[in-house]
Amino acid sequence: MCSVGAAAISPSDWSERRGEGVGMAQKSNFQFSIREYSPSDENVVKSLFHDGILEHVYPAFFKAMSHPDHVGIALSISMAGYVLGGSSYFQALLFGSAWAGLIYYCCHEIYEGYMTRRLSTDMADIQANYLENPDNGLWVAEADVNGQSKVVGMVAVMGRRGEEEGERFDDCNGGVVAGGSEFAQEAGDGSYGEISHMAVVFPWRRRNLGSQLTRKALDFCKERGYSHLAMDVSSPQTAAVSLCQKFGFVQTAAHSSTHANRWFSKLARINVMRMEKLI
Repeated sequence: MCSVGAAAISPSDWSERRGEGVGMAQKSNFQFSIREYSPSDENVVKSLFHDGILEHVYPAFFKAMSHPDHVGIALSISMAGYVLGGSSYFQALLFGSAWAGLIYYCCHEIYEGYMTRRLSTDMADIQANYLENPDNGLWVAEADVNGQSKVVGMVAVMGRRGEEEGERFDDCNGGVVAGGSEFAQEAGDGSYGEISHMAVVFPWRRRNLGSQLTRKALDFCKERGYSHLAMDVSSPQTAAVSLCQKFGFVQTAAHSSTHANRWFSKLARINVMRMEKLI
């Protein structure tokens, strides 16, 4: 699951100015630039990643609760509470709320677990894992509003080998692959890029920033000679899927493994989709 706070990114019509290696966009008195991460960005980037992941909890919860099976279970549990409580509406509400609370807990644990794991791995030492490794890269989008600069988005790419992708899906519960052979055949030496994180702060969404960050990731992969670019998107992240489709990504795999307790994944009904684009 990618950190896709890109999940909530969607494109809009903006006039664009491009410089060498720097994407610029302007609307009224707003503008942003995309530059390489620097150590002074560490706290804001980690905060952006943290918030971008946890914001998916509520959409995942509402999506799970709207599933017909969960609706049926909620009604059955509420009815049981009503009967056991001696025709008590309060007991019915209490039982139904307990079921909803369980589903929310599962969704929260899945995303919080992912966030905690990434903060203790590649995000623990951004300098070493991204800047000092030529196969990886991390960029931030910096907004300039009334003369003040602020980091409002980020994207990170990690270089992978073909064998790593095979091992990745061997660990996935219920993995289903569709159309992935063409990516394997085009791989050459087996290297490809993967968007490991992408996020944009809320006020800067719908301003084409997500598209600019995606282009930056694609340009980096072209420079490195990677065969394709991949990213994992969880099912509640509908805007991220739309962004991928805009750039010609196709779904090549889907699985239900979130590295949380398997019952949490089943109850939350979260699937992870593998999106890939040939370069």
